Amino acid sequence: MDEKALREKARKYYFRSRLSDDNLSPFNKPILIRGEGSIVIDTNGKEYLDFNSGQMCAAFGHNHPKILNAIEQSAQTLIHSNTSYLHVYHINFLSKMAQILDPPLSKIFLSISGSDASEIAVEMAKKFSGGYEVIAFDAAFHGFSEGARSLTFSSGRKGYGPFPPGVFAIPTPYCYRCPIGLKCPDCEYVCLDLGFKNFDAQSAGAPAAFIGEPIVSSGGVIEVPPEYFQALKKKCSERGMLIIFDEAQTGLAKLGAMFGYQQVGVLPDILTLSKHLGGGIPVATIITSELIEKKVAEKGFVATRSHTNDPIGCIAGTASIDIILEDDIVSKAQHIGKYFKHLLINLQKNSPFIGDVRGRGVLFGIEIVKDRETKEPGNAEAARIMISSMNNGLIIDCKGAYGNTNVLRIVPPFCTTDEQLDKAAEILERALKKLEFHT
Repeated sequence: MDEKALREKARKYYFRSRLSDDNLSPFNKPILIRGEGSIVIDTNGKEYLDFNSGQMCAAFGHNHPKILNAIEQSAQTLIHSNTSYLHVYHINFLSKMAQILDPPLSKIFLSISGSDASEIAVEMAKKFSGGYEVIAFDAAFHGFSEGARSLTFSSGRKGYGPFPPGVFAIPTPYCYRCPIGLKCPDCEYVCLDLGFKNFDAQSAGAPAAFIGEPIVSSGGVIEVPPEYFQALKKKCSERGMLIIFDEAQTGLAKLGAMFGYQQVGVLPDILTLSKHLGGGIPVATIITSELIEKKVAEKGFVATRSHTNDPIGCIAGTASIDIILEDDIVSKAQHIGKYFKHLLINLQKNSPFIGDVRGRGVLFGIEIVKDRETKEPGNAEAARIMISSMNNGLIIDCKGAYGNTNVLRIVPPFCTTDEQLDKAAEILERALKKLEFHT
């Protein structure tokens, strides 16, 4: 395959977004042609460990056989269906999802993407409460569609708007970089009190919901203490606000539990899922209780898209739940979390550039700093580590909050072997040594 010709076509037709320097440009990254398990392969035949799991959507591994079989079944019977009609794959998907849900979560609305799910969840909360005010973390990422972008503060806001009214940001409990310079848990979560105090001062008296993640993923893999969420639930209850957990990046075993909310001890009123829910096929769900569904539906709720219940997404989603249950994916995530975290902690001990190692299950964050004492964010250093790793066969990503991209977010697929984890750690160590040598 003529790689030069492909790159010329890309430069001619590709609509650029997320502009970056030449080293990070898609034009200068590998052109992928196929994948299997934890490996993707470019047009030159070079293999890479995909420790982004695609866009976090191939967490079961690329081209999982059960997903391929599901797609083939849909292709041979029904690929698309009118959203005004039920179909067999839709009903089977709903009943399969119900097997993994905690009561009273039982009513399942289908959609296409994580951004879509965030918007619909907020629309449900507004319809239920009669209010319109929504709180999110100031390091949050909930998508890049217009409504979801209004809830996103970690990136991608500049030059857009005006956003829908009534969206408020509260401080993210970023313990490594406490927004008010205290230490957890001695702080007693003053940042939460401050956030709601500011919300109360600005509120027009129309509260609807809080939306957040059990781990703030794109904002820098920030682990939120369970006690914080439990205190937040109380504050939301006092104001009649629903709690929405966006578990696109944390749910379905990624954190070593079926859902991240189970680890923080707070059951959401509304739960959203997407990413690897379809095993690589776009499908999303917005899940709530019968009580909320009844009131919202009776008030005339309308939120549909042309492809929300496509059979190909429903059957892929059913296969995904089968994989999680039959292959004990939760245990696999727990093993990877324990094994790889140990490797990353060892890297931290031997590198002056690693300020913090966070995450659990298959979601990890390595915070790169210029200096451990000052904690000055190492944005350029993180980019150099990412590029060096990519050149040596490891695909990872740079994320962060407050204008920074100094956190290496690493998400190995559930099928990743110990040998592949060892290899990834070796590549990271080589990149860190190279950085140290040239600094």
